[in-house]
Amino acid sequence: MKDSTVESKIDTYQLRQAVENIVRQVVQSALADETKLYVPIEVSARHVHISKNDLEILFGPGSKLTKYKDLKQPGEFAANETVTVVGPKNRIVENIRILGPIRQKTQVELSYSDGIHLGIDLPHRLSGDLQKSAPVNLIGPRGILQLREGAIRAMRHIHMSTELARQWNLFQGQKVKVRTHGPMQVTFNNSVIRIGEGLKLAMHIDTDEANAAGIQSGEFGEIIVE
Repeated sequence: MKDSTVESKIDTYQLRQAVENIVRQVVQSALADETKLYVPIEVSARHVHISKNDLEILFGPGSKLTKYKDLKQPGEFAANETVTVVGPKNRIVENIRILGPIRQKTQVELSYSDGIHLGIDLPHRLSGDLQKSAPVNLIGPRGILQLREGAIRAMRHIHMSTELARQWNLFQGQKVKVRTHGPMQVTFNNSVIRIGEGLKLAMHIDTDEANAAGIQSGEFGEIIVE
């Protein structure tokens, strides 16, 4: 008599391998066309960037971020530390992860849906553009932080190295379109190019955008320059 549990595990493994092979073939075929510009898409969930002073307010004097896992961009990582965000309607979103390293200013990146739930009118901004952004409150294990500004809905953007930008003839701040593939194909307009030495090629979209387009991290989009 066959062990149904073992058989199920084998079937699941074989299915996963088959799917991975198909995806790999599709990606390799797409990237083989050197006349097109393809970018891997990463789904950026809600998160917080934090300053040293604000970290100590929330987690106690002398606190430091501890690494949970590395992220794709050099030097960036997801921390073990999380906070609770509180909106003006006293609604909350818990366990929002902090991303390192430490920044000069604290920034809270939320989706449009998060803003509706919390009652926050989130401005649509590039990361780092915090002047006159939305106020928000953060709760940590050792304290409460009341920010007069700092909450945004991040604009979709594409990270790339200076070398690749030169090769593709793209410039800092340029807005391009990115076309996805599959049954829920969409075109993301106004995708902002962000260039830096050593940056890894990746497009970042938020969870609302990903759900609307049926996208999971690791899929590819085609950059369209007009």
